[in-house]
Amino acid sequence: MSNPVVIYSPQSSTRLLYILDWVFNIRMGIEYKLTHQREEIAHLAYGEKIADAIYIPDAQLLWQKGINQHNVNTGNWNNTPTLYAVANGDIQFDIFSAIFFLITRYEEYYNYTPDKHERYPHTDSILTKNNWLERPLVDEWVEALRRLLNEKCGFDINLKSFSFLPTYDIDIAWSYKHKGIIRNTGGLLKDAANLKLGAVAKRLSVNIINAEDPYFSFPFMYSLHNLYKYKPLFFVLAALKTDTYDKNINPNHKAMQKLIRSFAEQGTVGIHPSYNSGKNNQLFKDEKAVLEKTIDKSINISRQHFIRLFLPRTYRQLIADGITDDYSMGYGTHIGFRAGTGSSFYWYDIENEKQTDLKIHPFCFMDSTAHYDMKLSAAEAFTRLEKMELFLHGTNSRLITVFHNFSLGTDKEWNGWNELYAQYLERHSPV
Repeated sequence: MSNPVVIYSPQSSTRLLYILDWVFNIRMGIEYKLTHQREEIAHLAYGEKIADAIYIPDAQLLWQKGINQHNVNTGNWNNTPTLYAVANGDIQFDIFSAIFFLITRYEEYYNYTPDKHERYPHTDSILTKNNWLERPLVDEWVEALRRLLNEKCGFDINLKSFSFLPTYDIDIAWSYKHKGIIRNTGGLLKDAANLKLGAVAKRLSVNIINAEDPYFSFPFMYSLHNLYKYKPLFFVLAALKTDTYDKNINPNHKAMQKLIRSFAEQGTVGIHPSYNSGKNNQLFKDEKAVLEKTIDKSINISRQHFIRLFLPRTYRQLIADGITDDYSMGYGTHIGFRAGTGSSFYWYDIENEKQTDLKIHPFCFMDSTAHYDMKLSAAEAFTRLEKMELFLHGTNSRLITVFHNFSLGTDKEWNGWNELYAQYLERHSPV
């Protein structure tokens, strides 16, 4: 075992220990020792300069309690944008406070004007305001610190290599099939009234002569997974009643149950809680129970439908309901790194000042966000994705993507997406 990184700080806090655990134990895979003795030889000195140690300035955030809205100075260090910038440090910003601010989503506890889905708007984020949202700045900072420790202190720290995890949100498994006479008739009349004659013809052909449903891309997806050896995650919307935002097939429907069981064979099934389940915990419990009964296995992973993530309420509810890993850390309105990182971390409950056991897995790309909210073509979307991926490769972090079955099917609205996705999976195959 290599020697630990010795860090001097005149004081300690749960916030500091949370960040040190994540940076050194989890991200760098190395032990650290926190000392309050100035006489002890240290590699890093936080808040006070001591001989021969790399000095990191202290912005005081890690000694505070609760939320105190404040201005954050921005800067630049080694050609990388920074938060809590200070000119006189060997590392010219408080890297520990900056990481804490981003991965705890500190700014999301401020008062804000919610969007139409009651969510925190990405436009309020300091990363968006500075045009840094599509850079994993936290990963860049950790990588820069790793290199500095290797160069200045003689360490040989190597981060785990880049990894890629494809995930899917299954909101609407079929466009036309298995929706019953009432829903299909209503949809048919609506399309006819709007002169969507192509949609009328397609709906009739799918339901009358059993033509291919444009959203049912699962055979295509499974062939890619099997060919390139992927084990993806499937987050299933299991709302027991349909409404404006929950348009899934009832999870008790035989065809849907058969499909859900196929997800469990292909990868891992998680819950995609219905739109209003965050305000009605019994809904969540009922939906989770149906999914667990269908696959005969407990479910402990989730991603919020419409990315309706509300801090700290959502995470506390998930913990109470047995969820251990959540994949909602991203925006529903813009691609990029909501928490400044592609790497996983444990949620820190700021109001209770403690690290929890809920593991957060950030995503940076969602097909529907790129298409509907950002109005990107398929080619433009994958170009932006590949640019973000380069940053993650350079920092040995992780890329999580979110796709929907409807974007990978034959619906004309999504022309070109399935071809580019197939090429993308081929290039990133783990074999």
